[in-house]
Amino acid sequence: MTRATRHVVVVGAGMGGLAAAADLAHAGVAVTVIERAQACGGKMRQIMAGGRPVDAGPTVFTMRWIFEGLFTDAGERLEDHLELIAAQTLARHAWRSGGTLDLFADIEQSADAIGAFAGADEARGYLAFCARGKDIYTTLAKNFIASERPSVPGLVARLGLARLPDLWRTMPMRTLWSALGDHFKDPRLRQLFGRYATYVGASPWSAPATLMLIAHVEQNGVWLVKGGTHRVAQAIQSLAQRQGAQFRFGVQMDRIVIENGRVAGVLLDNGERLDADAVVYNGDISALTAEERPVPATSPAARSLSAVTWCLSARTAGFDLAHHNVFFAEDYADEFKSIFRDRRITSAPTVYMCAQDRGEGSAHPEGAPERMLALISAPADGDRTPLDESAIADLTARAFGLMEACGLKIETGDDPTVTTPTGFEALFPASGGALYGRANHGMMGSFARAGASGKVPGLYLAGGSVHPGPGIPMATMSGRIAAARLLADWAGGPNRRRTISIPVGASF
Repeated sequence: MTRATRHVVVVGAGMGGLAAAADLAHAGVAVTVIERAQACGGKMRQIMAGGRPVDAGPTVFTMRWIFEGLFTDAGERLEDHLELIAAQTLARHAWRSGGTLDLFADIEQSADAIGAFAGADEARGYLAFCARGKDIYTTLAKNFIASERPSVPGLVARLGLARLPDLWRTMPMRTLWSALGDHFKDPRLRQLFGRYATYVGASPWSAPATLMLIAHVEQNGVWLVKGGTHRVAQAIQSLAQRQGAQFRFGVQMDRIVIENGRVAGVLLDNGERLDADAVVYNGDISALTAEERPVPATSPAARSLSAVTWCLSARTAGFDLAHHNVFFAEDYADEFKSIFRDRRITSAPTVYMCAQDRGEGSAHPEGAPERMLALISAPADGDRTPLDESAIADLTARAFGLMEACGLKIETGDDPTVTTPTGFEALFPASGGALYGRANHGMMGSFARAGASGKVPGLYLAGGSVHPGPGIPMATMSGRIAAARLLADWAGGPNRRRTISIPVGASF
């Protein structure tokens, strides 16, 4: 295919849209990316605090090999465009009831820390937990995560009958919280590792135990991005532009144009029409019409977690922050029951804090203001029940009060910039503020997401609300899968058996 012989419009410059644009442009397709915001990144956005940019979205960068593959396939090297520093301390955890615990990139170092924190039995449980996570990841990485849209029969067929015991060991029938009880008796450790469910916007009491694989992903490497995680989006935008993709920011799509039963382009809200042979849609799938999406819109009850976030630049004291920090209260169960059943935020929610001037490669002067993102989970009701100023003030007092009870004092100075579920709904329409698409609850939750193809020919889907799900690497992979599906369709026509393969490249 020669350049400009066919035209694709990519709607949304989030991670999935950026990756699809880079792959399609490299393949010789004329690509135009339209984005309603003024910058790329989608949820991976930056806002100003204290005169400096603060990452206001995803902050944990893992699965580096996915990004290396994207750049390598375009004939470039990731390290020429991003400075990545391997984190030795993965996260620092603190409890209001007492105790702090660091997890490390080195498994044995983490086991030693857990032993000192909770005893030798818990350290042995941790090592068994890590082994189980690796086994689950090895089983599912290529056969589920990297597939176009998995199904139970398809997964069984790819694994083969001989490996059905491996599939059973991924524990799809059990919840994460239940499986953690096999390894940990200390409730604080079950809190800590139960937090993996929140990485996909779910409750550990409802999410499948397969999410234990996140432990293995983190042990394969967590990296700090020099300049902030938003730099990842900027680097991929630049890659796509070097391949020939064009970007238009501050442009709003009104609708996808469908003519003669297939996609013909997009209509902008200013009346301009962009003709296209195909459209890659990188937005929440619920914003599409029933004619366009291959699965139903996500109901409010099925939405993933939303959040309330505070971005600020301030001085801190009393607690030695790492780059990633988590502050726990005592009643973890009520946190998720409140959100998913009662549609409210618990009285003492867990607080995640990204201290963006801390960690390996940083030289934060003691006592100087530092950039921070604080986050608590919330129900995704931003299109129904907005939080008023008094509710936000109350949540601020509770969240910052919990951190202070764990030893961290923050001299806020200027008022933080607060984003609520209503704000996230405004940024990402039809989501209700859900940051992870559909909640990954139950055995079949992982199979409920849409795949790479839309319901109407010529429409392709990317982003955190479709397979393989949310997070920086998964959303990026979704864009690569969508681009590969589109190119395979054009190369083979409608009657060829359509198969694609996206390597995940991890060391097993």
